[in-house]
Amino acid sequence: MPHYTVHIGEEALDGTAEPRLIGALADAVGSVYGERLRTLVGVDLIGIPSHRRGIGGLPTTRIAPQLTLSMREAAYHLPEIPDAPARLIAATADAVASVLGEGIRAETIVSIVGVQEGRTGVAGEVA
Repeated sequence: MPHYTVHIGEEALDGTAEPRLIGALADAVGSVYGERLRTLVGVDLIGIPSHRRGIGGLPTTRIAPQLTLSMREAAYHLPEIPDAPARLIAATADAVASVLGEGIRAETIVSIVGVQEGRTGVAGEVA
């Protein structure tokens, strides 16, 4: 199951941005892998108060989203989906910019994490 963890300045989460961001991130994965995988995308939005964020050693009020997408490593190497990691990074940045505005793109950091086979589980069973 693809899963996003999003650390973002709390002020960006205003009650209307959350459903749009969750939907846009699911769409980002769907744009690369199709509707079937889109329906499995999990998203956790973690708002960080500005006094608890820092960039360059100083507190900041910048929204500066940091997104981590984790899913099985094999999904990044499917021959029918060339350049999957690059496509996911671009689609993810596009999704964030579509919700929070184009100006946020320059501060958006996307990390793609591959989970080895046998290292995930559902309901206590290796999946």
